[in-house]
Amino acid sequence: MFCYNCGCRLSEHDFCTSCGVDTGRYKKIMYLANMYYNDGLDKAKVRDLTGAVTSLRQSLKFNKNNVDARNLLGLVYFEMGEMVAALCEWIISKNLKAEKNVADDYLSYVQSSAARLDSINQTIKKYNQALAYCQQGSKDLAIIQLKKVLSMNPKFIRAHQLLALLYMDAEQWDRAKRELAKCINLDRNNTQTLVYLREVDNILSPEDGVKPARKKQDEAVRYQSDNEIIIQPMGVKEPKRSGAGTLLNIGIGLCIGAAAMYFLVVPSVRTNVQNEAQAEVAQIGNQIDAKNTAIAELENQLKDLQDSNKTLQDELSGYAGTDGTLKSMEDLINAATLYLSGEDIVKASDALEKVKEEVVLEETSNAFQNLYNALHQAIAPQIVESCYEQGYDAYTAKNYEEAANLLGRVIKYDEMHGNAFYYYAQSCRQLERNDEAIRAYRKVLELVPADTERAKTAQNHLNRLQAN
Repeated sequence: MFCYNCGCRLSEHDFCTSCGVDTGRYKKIMYLANMYYNDGLDKAKVRDLTGAVTSLRQSLKFNKNNVDARNLLGLVYFEMGEMVAALCEWIISKNLKAEKNVADDYLSYVQSSAARLDSINQTIKKYNQALAYCQQGSKDLAIIQLKKVLSMNPKFIRAHQLLALLYMDAEQWDRAKRELAKCINLDRNNTQTLVYLREVDNILSPEDGVKPARKKQDEAVRYQSDNEIIIQPMGVKEPKRSGAGTLLNIGIGLCIGAAAMYFLVVPSVRTNVQNEAQAEVAQIGNQIDAKNTAIAELENQLKDLQDSNKTLQDELSGYAGTDGTLKSMEDLINAATLYLSGEDIVKASDALEKVKEEVVLEETSNAFQNLYNALHQAIAPQIVESCYEQGYDAYTAKNYEEAANLLGRVIKYDEMHGNAFYYYAQSCRQLERNDEAIRAYRKVLELVPADTERAKTAQNHLNRLQAN
């Protein structure tokens, strides 16, 4: 037994040796739960199922997490034909203990077969229908339904008891006793069964010389054919009938038969025709609903395609210029023109970067990629030299914003330019763009030798920025 507070194993003391909590009452509760579980197990072994249910439910009142008691209670319910109650107990047990639980095997046995689940469902429905027939006074129909129930689930004790009660109501005492005997074989100490059996025994074997009222022996002859008891009256003579009376009886019988057909058969046929018509109307309605759903789905797909087409048209119109030339090609030609004319190398670089932002180079043609790469290789050295000088001059003039822009262009074209990274980091630090400064200082430490003054300065600034 383990402590409910800390989980430590309990000793013979009335307190937990680990956490010190009082466990005296807790132990008594657990002992009672185990005692009722053992009592239920003993009763189940001798087929005292009702007593076992009482003891096991009492055990669960003291310890609802007793998985063994819950599994055993499910087995007892299963043996009594109470399939739903058994499944409920096993499912709760499975939720309490997911691993290494025998309830898994029980649930797998019941749920592995679709036919078995359908049989359980049909049993419950037919038993409920039998109860409804009893409440309506249709006892013959209730007997038929209960026989179907017991053919599918012979261990259903409540169905045996209800069938025996109906036989008792119909004064078919022998049949009632046979059903009650089946109940006793399943559950030896079921109180309801014993009450019914005592009543039947009092009728079949009366005590104190009191006999049930019966007809005189000479009034009828009783004999049994198979399972049916046939009663033939004695001393009753058939009256003599004349030919006219016979014809009259035949005519009356024909009239009664015609009336019965009109009042019984015709409404049934009419009802069947109406049901078939309603079924056809419902089927047609379902087909119409399915077609309407398909039409709605197709309309939604058409709308999505139209939206996609519009989006592509807008993208295409965005790529195309006023004269039909693609903007990316036009910008690339503009960059080449600016470079060849030698007007402004920075403007040529801007135009080339604009081309890179507009297209994915890997998806363009080979000619486009070759021209772009050639321009990039030609522009890169001049941009690095020109922008570095201008950026350094801007940095020394404390124009840090312009210095950061120019030096940032340099490191885009030359990722190994240590001086450009250093002054770019210094400019970003002055502008309080700390994330960019940190990345630039780290790059400086990769490119500049560690024993130089510039590397030490970069390391000091990096440490301070990271600390902040």
